[in-house]
Amino acid sequence: MAGQGTSLRTYALTRLALVVPMVFILLTLVFLLMRVAPGDPVAASLGGHAPPAVVEQIRHELGFDKPIYVQYWNYLTSILRGDLGTTLTDRRPLSEIVTVNGAATLELTFYAMLVAIFVGTLVGLVAGRLRDTPVDVGGRLFGIVIYAMPVFFLGLMAQLVFGTWLGWLPTSDRASPITQATLQTHTNIYTIDAIIDRNWTALGDVIRHLILPAVTLGLVTAGVFIRLIRVNVIRTLKDDYIEAARARGITERSVVYHHAFKNALVPVVTIVGLQMALLLGGAVLTETTFNWPGIGHELVVYLENRDYTAVQGIMVVFALVVVSVSVIIDFINAYIDPRIRY
Repeated sequence: MAGQGTSLRTYALTRLALVVPMVFILLTLVFLLMRVAPGDPVAASLGGHAPPAVVEQIRHELGFDKPIYVQYWNYLTSILRGDLGTTLTDRRPLSEIVTVNGAATLELTFYAMLVAIFVGTLVGLVAGRLRDTPVDVGGRLFGIVIYAMPVFFLGLMAQLVFGTWLGWLPTSDRASPITQATLQTHTNIYTIDAIIDRNWTALGDVIRHLILPAVTLGLVTAGVFIRLIRVNVIRTLKDDYIEAARARGITERSVVYHHAFKNALVPVVTIVGLQMALLLGGAVLTETTFNWPGIGHELVVYLENRDYTAVQGIMVVFALVVVSVSVIIDFINAYIDPRIRY
């Protein structure tokens, strides 16, 4: 037992040590990509009509007139201090965007992941259990089509059907104007804030606004889980311990759902971490389609305005989130499966 604990600690320390160069490379790539972008970001953010003297003054204030290595050093030290800078267009602190708009994106991606896991697990399990039947073919076809479908197209179709034609659900924003005016924002995650205040009317309104974007993003992501769980269920059902369980007279339902299914879920933990990057990328398009005021929506706005500082700061946040989730998933995998530690 002590050996296993030491092995797990060694793995954790090694994995944490690898995070440092990984983050350093990501931050460097973000810095370089923003520097090679064509045009003058300061002039572009001012609309291209500001006097040259004003442009030069702002460039000096922001340090853009300094040598590239000085800019790079200031960039790294600012991030280490937790200072992501201020946007050029509306002079808004990036920390405020991360806190307010980032909470909206976190809420959307969390519920989208729940939808993806639920749909992917259900369809993948049934398809794997009923291999080579019409149900299996239908499940596989559904997974391929839903994964290949552009998230913005699926979102537009959902808005058209459930918002315009049927009128069941709202098609934009996080909540109605009345809810946003009355709901106290403790965490900026509306579902949690409504529960804290025990404002059930607001909670219902927030959930209604959340359904379409979360289901849209979740369904696109579910295609990966469907294929993975189906393949693992089929493989697990062929293992010796499953045959032994059947030989002991255990019912097929118990064999599938209490034995094979649990082992088939182990690789899903890894995929959940890998899908975080896909979810964040899909969230940009989903938020734009549904006018969801998340950090992805803000990224699109600042890209259109060529706001150099804002885009750089948001990309840094995205990179750090993906790295953090990957590390957490690695720790969970190492705890669940000791073979990963060696």
